[in-house]
Amino acid sequence: MAEEYAIQVNDVSKVYKLFASNVDRVRDALSLTRKKLYKEHYALKNLSFNVKKGEAVGIIGVNGAGKSTILKIITGVLQPTSGEVVIDGRISALLELGAGFNPEYTGLRNVYLNGMMIGFTKEEIDAKLDDILKFADIGDFINQPVKSYSSGMFVRLAFAVAINIDPEILIVDEALSVGDVFFQNKCFHKFEEFRKKGKTIIFVSHDLGSIRKYCDRAILLNHGEKSGEGSPAEVIDLYKKILVKQSEKKGNTISTKTPDKDSWMSHYAINPECDEYGDKKAEIVDFAIIDKNGKFTNVLTKGDEFKIRVKIRANEAVHEPISTFTIKTLKGTDVTGTNTMFEDVFLGDLKAGEERVVTFTQTMNVQGGEYLLSMSCTHYEEDELRAFHRLYDVISLTVISEKDTVGFYDMNSKVEVE
Repeated sequence: MAEEYAIQVNDVSKVYKLFASNVDRVRDALSLTRKKLYKEHYALKNLSFNVKKGEAVGIIGVNGAGKSTILKIITGVLQPTSGEVVIDGRISALLELGAGFNPEYTGLRNVYLNGMMIGFTKEEIDAKLDDILKFADIGDFINQPVKSYSSGMFVRLAFAVAINIDPEILIVDEALSVGDVFFQNKCFHKFEEFRKKGKTIIFVSHDLGSIRKYCDRAILLNHGEKSGEGSPAEVIDLYKKILVKQSEKKGNTISTKTPDKDSWMSHYAINPECDEYGDKKAEIVDFAIIDKNGKFTNVLTKGDEFKIRVKIRANEAVHEPISTFTIKTLKGTDVTGTNTMFEDVFLGDLKAGEERVVTFTQTMNVQGGEYLLSMSCTHYEEDELRAFHRLYDVISLTVISEKDTVGFYDMNSKVEVE
């Protein structure tokens, strides 16, 4: 059975020693004391999985789960503390932006340097050079030192080398996140070509839509251990549950108030840089994103119905408050949003201590990616909009998509050919 596997990870652990000071590090290295001067941190703990030849496997998990560590062990960059990894095939890896590139060398010289590091001869690289240069599409910059490259040029050339030298196993770790949408599309087409040729792909990404669309199977890591393995859809659903549980452990605060454990917003990691202001005559005291199954989440699938729920409390009598929400990109561009006034829904006058729960129900039609959710409670005072309470960029929102179009919004076009 072993011959059907390209990669076998057998009971692998990676342990790091964490010292309180450099003095303790030196004392331990020189064996000056029998006392244990460090804490052990398991980046990986007894991890096992196999990857069949010709499979595309996605590895997902929160930051610090051990994703990059296992890839570095598979590629030989790191050695495991215990366990073993068995590789059957020549690996090409794109672990970090421009990893293995000498910044003083030209792009062309780095192409040969990288190819030879993987094990190819000059003649083999010569035969692939035209394909590499065409795929990278960086023009005359190929003859310039790579230290003059933009991050986009870096990744284009690095990926062009990694994917065009015809490896049997391709490993990619988040490297495509800096490329533009057209370059990413070009790379995924190349992935499809790889799969049709029976190549093996391991793909680590926070882009859950890409994992779901391009991978045959997914593996979920959490705190260095395998928490799940199976179809991408099943593993992503499990990942959502871990995200919610992780947020529940984070003592989130807004206005120095700790949410009650039964509050809606206790299920989310609150942005510590959230911009909060307003006179708080009326206040947002709770909020949630609810998926189509009625579960708290901040990971939604494109095309699914979801709800944004906001609880507003009047701290003194207020007239006709307006509830709003906005979804923005990480760079701060407004993508979409609405409010009760736009929707011709009115909260009425509120007495001090009175509450209203506003539920916005809609279909998620924005493109896959990472976003931020803002919300507010406002009102008009003598034809001027005033803020009772605003929470800008209060929580993150991830959209998973198997089909994206140009721009922020999908018009859900129906195409017919006659």
